[in-house]
Amino acid sequence: MTKAQRATADVFLTALKALPKAERDAVVVRIARDKAFARDIRDLALIADRRGESSRPFREYLSEKNRR
Repeated sequence: MTKAQRATADVFLTALKALPKAERDAVVVRIARDKAFARDIRDLALIADRRGESSRPFREYLSEKNRR
């Protein structure tokens, strides 16, 4: 993430946190109901959770997947 992207994300997060709870909840619900947005958020959360895991070659994954 670039410095500009971090700055933009910080501005949006600060604004979201500054909203009263009911308004903040409404924004989060709208994001969650947007299928593409919700999918992106799930993907990003999964990436963040698994960032410390070791990786493996893609061909190894495909080989394992094809054996199932």
